[in-house]
Amino acid sequence: MRLIRRSIVMAGLLLALAAPCYAEKIVMAGSTTVLPIAQKAAEIYMQENSSADISVRGGGSGVGIASIIDGTCDIGNASRPIKSAELEKAAANGRDVKAHVVAMDGIAVIVNTSNSIEGLSKKQLKDIFTGAVSNWSKLGGSDEKIVAISRDSSSGTFEAFATLALDGAKVRSDAVLQASNQAVASTVARTPGAIGYVGLGYITPSVKALPINGTMPSKTTVLTNKYILSRPLFMYTNGAPSGLVKEFLDFIKSSRGQQIADEEGFVALR
Repeated sequence: MRLIRRSIVMAGLLLALAAPCYAEKIVMAGSTTVLPIAQKAAEIYMQENSSADISVRGGGSGVGIASIIDGTCDIGNASRPIKSAELEKAAANGRDVKAHVVAMDGIAVIVNTSNSIEGLSKKQLKDIFTGAVSNWSKLGGSDEKIVAISRDSSSGTFEAFATLALDGAKVRSDAVLQASNQAVASTVARTPGAIGYVGLGYITPSVKALPINGTMPSKTTVLTNKYILSRPLFMYTNGAPSGLVKEFLDFIKSSRGQQIADEEGFVALR
């Protein structure tokens, strides 16, 4: 009998060793502004923690917050604060949404590289995006139609820009709406007369970033609150995070995670 028991124990150990090692899983969704931070942090975290399985998708801040409210993701990424109506819906769904600031960002105003304009005031920027001004000649530029490129309404960047730059006014009806920061940057880069807005991490030599009220968007001007179009970036969870979600958020908030945010073109918290 002892021999039989030993054989059963050994068989059990062999089966355990042969069984697949299932990974702990995190699903993240939301803001395309936060996306580069989330993707890079997830990649490095999984390299160093083989049991972690982290999937990251975009969709916009509205999608990220809705996914947390609906319980279809573990972390909802957003580039804007959650709205009171969203908090009410979350409460009705039995969800207790918690915000975690993971970095800072500046909304950079970009134009096509052929544009001779060297800067705008906040009023001029508002006039452009509300439709009060439709030709660059009215602002000291060439006689060329202004093509306004905006994020769509599901975007946290759209919400933040409407608040910070437009004082809550509506974006002009003929604005070309895009679903991501990259789409805005690409459209501005190939469209003469175009103007758009993107997160700091999406400024490239293919577009021209403009100073607003005399201040260029940069890590320094955002951190010192000198740039007027600055905002925090969020990751939302249902309740206080625990387990792998907490470990991953702790990693992002650590000096290593903040270095990733900095390397991706955003503003680290430390």
